[in-house]
Order: sequence, then C-alpha cells, then structure tokens
Amino acid sequence: PIDQTLIPQHLTGQDGHNRSHARSQVAANDDRSAVLAWLARYVDTPATLASYRKEAERLLLWCVHQRGLAMSSLTHEDLLLYERFLSNPQPAERWVMTVRQRPGRDSPHWRPFAGPLSSTSQRHALSIINAMFSWLVEAGYLAGNPLSLGRRTRRVGPRQTNRFLPHEHWDEVKATIQAMPTDSAREQAHAMRCRWLFSLLYVGGLRVSEITSGCMGGFYSQRDRAGVERWWLEIIGKGDKPRIVPATAELMAELMAYRKAYGLPALPGHSENTPLVLPIIGGTKPMARSAIHEVVKGVMRSTADRLRAQGSDWDGAAAQIEAASTHWLRHTAGTHMTDAGLDVKTVRDNFGHATISTTSIYVHSEDDARHDATQAAHRIKWDSV
Repeated sequence: PIDQTLIPQHLTGQDGHNRSHARSQVAANDDRSAVLAWLARYVDTPATLASYRKEAERLLLWCVHQRGLAMSSLTHEDLLLYERFLSNPQPAERWVMTVRQRPGRDSPHWRPFAGPLSSTSQRHALSIINAMFSWLVEAGYLAGNPLSLGRRTRRVGPRQTNRFLPHEHWDEVKATIQAMPTDSAREQAHAMRCRWLFSLLYVGGLRVSEITSGCMGGFYSQRDRAGVERWWLEIIGKGDKPRIVPATAELMAELMAYRKAYGLPALPGHSENTPLVLPIIGGTKPMARSAIHEVVKGVMRSTADRLRAQGSDWDGAAAQIEAASTHWLRHTAGTHMTDAGLDVKTVRDNFGHATISTTSIYVHSEDDARHDATQAAHRIKWDSV
C-alpha cells in the first residue's frame, strides 16, 4: 500500500527537480505525503478515492521500482514512457497478477495490474494523474505539471460509449445465470445472488457503489390519486446526491424471491438496514466492492467459456463478454432503455445524470409517468421467478 511502501531516501522527492520554490499550501515535504494530501480530499467519496488511489499508487511504484526517479522529478518524456508502460506492464512477474481471483494486498500474489490497460483505461489513468499534478502545482508543491505538455485532441460531437453488451450478448449472460447449478445450498445461494445482483445492475442501472451503500429499507411504495401503487428504491448516488429509481413490478418480484431464499419477509420494512446484496457467508454485512466485481466477472468468464466451446464463430462475442465489467451493465441498461424507446429525460433521471431542482418534489405526475414508461419498456425477462 502507498502508505507502507519503503522508499529510498533519494526517491522520496524531498529534493525533486520539479519541486516548487514558492510557499506551499500543504504541509507535505515528500511525494508520498503530497499524494496522500491530494487523496484526502476524496475521503467522503469511497469509489472515487479507490480509483484515484490506485492510479497514484501505480505511478509511485513505477517511479521507485522501474524508473528510479522521484515523482517530483518526472519530466514530460518520463510520462511518455509511463504511458507505454501502462499498455504493457513489464516485467510481468513484477507487475501483473497471475491468478484470476483478486488476491488481497497482503498476499504474495498481489500485483498492481490485472493485465495491460486498454487505450480507454490508459486515457482514464493519465487524466487522473494529470488532475493530481495540476492540484499539486496549485498547492505550491510542484513547479509545473509535466503532463500539461501532452498533445490535445479536439473532440468533435458527443462521445458515445462502446462499453456495453448488445441484446444478443446480454441474452447469453442471462442464459448463463439461469443455467447455474443449484444442487447444493451454496450453489443455490450463489445462483440467487447472481440473478438478484444482475437485476439490480440492469433494471435499476445502479452503480456498484450504490449497491454496496444501499439497503433494502430504501424500497418504498406510493399510491397516486387513482389508487395505483408504485414501488421505488431510494439510494445515495454519486456526489452524495439522493435519487429514486423505479422499482418495477419485475424488480420487486425478484426482490421478494431473493428475500424468500434468505428466510426474510417478502417486503422490507421502512427502517430495515439489510444490505441490497448479501454475502453467502458472513452474516448480513454488505458485500465489498471487490467481491461484487468478482461475481460479475465470474459470470462473464463463464459465459465466454461456454461460447468458445461452441466453436470459433463465437470468439468475437466471447471476447467482448469477457471484457465486460460491472459498470458495463450500467451502460448496457442505458443503451437498452433508449433502444426500447424510453425518452432521454427518463433515462437521465433514472440514472441520476442531472441535478434535480428543489421544485421537482412537487412534480409527482412526471415521476409517475417515468415509472410507468420504465416498467412498460425496460424488462430483464427472466424465464421464471
């Protein structure tokens, strides 16, 4: 971990060539302390903190173990080398994990990378590092940002994501879950958990951070003037912003089946703090983000293996499915919603992409229409409950 790594004195950055001579606004006197000061700004957003910490840690480890330079001595040319390194971390035995299960950080099998980063992941990593360098310059720790000299490309028009599963690939993923063995109690619990987790990710379009922080007491119902009952799920989204997600009749049926498997009442109580997804062992504590990611990746790998066994014609589909992650399911849900004809505003509000103004608490009719549109057009369509 970044706060436990032993760093040789000449690589700490106390005498870094890019250190600012102006008065610093942070107390840090070495690179690691400066990075930790930057990360401390995100302590209230665990998902962002984990992502930023990972990239900062990778860079510091590369500086110490590969480049032999303090982070505060890096030049523009050094960062070009780092960009190439991200596309192929070598030597692999030092940098890349060799086991599929993500080992803990105290394991001798742990490495900073699961494999080479895609071009998209490389850009994401460098954008985080660029933001860190810019902040360290603003804080008076660094004299300049070596990444600011990079070539900038002008983006034309809105960028579209390709990190989603088309309908036919999504059907294969569902088939894998529905065919999971249920002979033992553990197998049955795993199959039920996968089905419920994928329902939340797809029907609700939830982020993994929203699943780990949410609880079943967030489900509640309301009746309109005509007596129609609608269920909702209230969650705390990105930036600690609350939002309500339509809990469609299909999602509620999956919730009740999942709760029944755990011996819980069909519907949760208003103040119930049962996590949205439960571990198979370990009581009622919330599942960790890494555990949810591993469950999703396990389903994707099983689907890809099954397709490859059907012949080389399936190699392309298998490769895309195997690359899919937890967040791909959110992109998949949004894409499929628009494919089904949902209004963009409905999708935006379901996903919490826009800030809802204070007056929206009075617009119940718009929320009801959004619920009905989502329930009618966006379904996961399991074969049976």
